[in-house]
Amino acid sequence: MQKTKLVLTLLFTCAAVCTLISGCSKNELTNVEYGNQNQILFVANADEPQALDPHITTGEPDFHVISSLFEGLTRLNGETLAPEPATAASWVISDDKLTYTFTLRDNAAWSDGEPVTAEDFVWSWRRALTPALGNLYAYMMYYVKNAEAYNTGEITDFDLVGIHALDAKTLEVTLASPTPFFLQLLDHHSYYPLPRATIEKHGDFDSRVSSWTLPENIVSNGAFKLSSWEINKLIAVDKNPHYWNAEHIKLEGVRFLPINDKQAEERAFRSGQVHLTYSPQMAIEKIATYKKEAPELLRVTQTYSNYYYLINHTRKPFDDVRVRKALAYSIDRTSLVENILKGGEVPAYTFVPADKQGHKPVAHFSENVALAKQLLAEAGFPNGEGFPSFEILYNTDDNHRKVALAIQQMWRQNLGIEANLLNQEWKVYLDSQTSLNFDVARRGWVADYLDPSNFYELLLSYGGNSNTGWVNTAYDKVVEDARLESDHLKRMALFEQANKIIADEMPVIPIYFMTDLNLVRSNVKNWYDNVMHRHHFNDVYLETEAN
Repeated sequence: MQKTKLVLTLLFTCAAVCTLISGCSKNELTNVEYGNQNQILFVANADEPQALDPHITTGEPDFHVISSLFEGLTRLNGETLAPEPATAASWVISDDKLTYTFTLRDNAAWSDGEPVTAEDFVWSWRRALTPALGNLYAYMMYYVKNAEAYNTGEITDFDLVGIHALDAKTLEVTLASPTPFFLQLLDHHSYYPLPRATIEKHGDFDSRVSSWTLPENIVSNGAFKLSSWEINKLIAVDKNPHYWNAEHIKLEGVRFLPINDKQAEERAFRSGQVHLTYSPQMAIEKIATYKKEAPELLRVTQTYSNYYYLINHTRKPFDDVRVRKALAYSIDRTSLVENILKGGEVPAYTFVPADKQGHKPVAHFSENVALAKQLLAEAGFPNGEGFPSFEILYNTDDNHRKVALAIQQMWRQNLGIEANLLNQEWKVYLDSQTSLNFDVARRGWVADYLDPSNFYELLLSYGGNSNTGWVNTAYDKVVEDARLESDHLKRMALFEQANKIIADEMPVIPIYFMTDLNLVRSNVKNWYDNVMHRHHFNDVYLETEAN
């Protein structure tokens, strides 16, 4: 590795380093030095995960760990994002594109050595769709025949749902309609197989609170297995010897460090505490420095994503569309991305970004302070008079704080209203959104698969990730119709209808499309940049280097 031109002035003490690695001796290796010698990757993972149960969690820090522990029928190639065989060795798709027959690998096994079977997938998908569990991602499985009917309680016989084990190693899945991106979906954690015996041993089938994910209990089928979990300190996963492709896995382990302070994250990288940062954005103040002094360490990728503000429609005065539009129209997005963020982000005047699949949503609004003031006055708040003080909620992160500060100032200056800032740690922040315990809250979304439906389905009134209280049956129908539409042009037209409804109703405030800015050491190999911020650890390894 070429030595960085960035001077490493801040060094962690041996005591600090020793709390994070095993086998630290008096001759004080940094995490990176220790990792290079032992093929252990140290990752700055932004936040402490909410959970490690694939049917409970919704956040990226959680998925980074979960995807190292579990594996679906397919996985997305880290370089191309094309779906490729994983637990399934192969599959056959029927001529009508409705039935997928998967053949599982003969050597697919759980981390306790027991075989992974087709019935494991049937049981796991039944759990994911069980109404009492409250899986917030259940709607992403509605592409499977009768999955929605089962999840909503319309039917109670799971045999009617389109997933059946034909034998121990053959799984048949029937869809409600042709879904070109279905093989991509199978790399989402809602579709992962889970260990039935372990889950049932430690609680009820549909319990959201269980000890089955603790290191001493968990059984998984991915390339790594959970070895330790020290809350707010370290999650350690080690190579799983029973993984079907264990011989190919070069890493001996991954160590996830929850560092939500961007400045601390950068210092951790600079001082040799981590090999890479895995949060969507680095410390804003350091971007220019790395571009100038150490460009080989900085990865910049435009992602298929959005950054927006949720609005709680159950609280006044946010139930008034004029208020919501006034808030949206009074934000100077260009100034925000150019003067605050500085990472190549793109101002967003649509909720869903344009994509290579042919979706190019029309921008039906723009910055218009005069109109924003007029709408606010029509809502009964001329020049902001009488508008109640409210809060902008964000998870603890300096970059989110900077965005909120800028928008707070814009609303104060342009509308005469006062927003206060409220930060919460990751788990509490997620719970606040789910329970609608906020006024306005920041949200970022990186696509789970390469299709605009992933974004439009976020705002379905019954979707687990809506978190707005907004209900619009016309919107729901258009998005549902798009789910069933096989003609590409008609499907894109339906999405444009959904886009127009969002602009007319402004249930959320689009702000910008995100850029992935990560610091990655040059000896981290096969860590590919991609628009989904999706990195599997199966192919990654550390090239030995002298530091």
